[in-house]
Amino acid sequence: MLILTGPQGAGNHLWSKIFALHPQISGWKALLDTYWIGHDQEPFAACWKDPTQLKYFNWRQSDWFVTSVSVPYMDNGTATVPNFKEFAHELQNLGHRVKFGVLGRDRNIVQMQQQRVRNGVSLPLALNEFEQFASPVFLSYELLHLYGVKYLEMISQQLGFPIASNDVRLKDIIKEDTNKKYFHPIKYHPTDDLTKHTSRKHT
Repeated sequence: MLILTGPQGAGNHLWSKIFALHPQISGWKALLDTYWIGHDQEPFAACWKDPTQLKYFNWRQSDWFVTSVSVPYMDNGTATVPNFKEFAHELQNLGHRVKFGVLGRDRNIVQMQQQRVRNGVSLPLALNEFEQFASPVFLSYELLHLYGVKYLEMISQQLGFPIASNDVRLKDIIKEDTNKKYFHPIKYHPTDDLTKHTSRKHT
């Protein structure tokens, strides 16, 4: 079981779509046909509210499972911190190996996103929660858009988890870099002069 988690606004839906592409993975397949779905409809949503429900999940459908939850997530309108310890403990009791993929995005953008959408910044809460993970693999929004398939292949190796990096649908999933809406070009900055000075030819 791969647990995808990150601060609100770090890309849970994007990464859930990427992992759902692989035919052998039991993940959030409904996202492949819909741009956005609330986390209350994520396949393991009921289990995050009550991890003891994991024993009733249909584990025969695959050998690979992915779940996605942000910190915090919205439970019927209430911001809730996932109980990672109990969730992972229940999985291990059922004989499953657990891996954590912690999503990353530019700190300033995450804070602006949270303030705009949730009217408050919850990033410190998320960072504190992630301290309990012994050896997570970090998944970067920026590196994904910079290196594309090559980056996904590296992530697959690090996680020991399949990713359909050659799926034709992948191009549409990652074509929009939503960071762009937060960027505003500047015409001049004092460090520009330093750059020009150090890059000129010296005789």
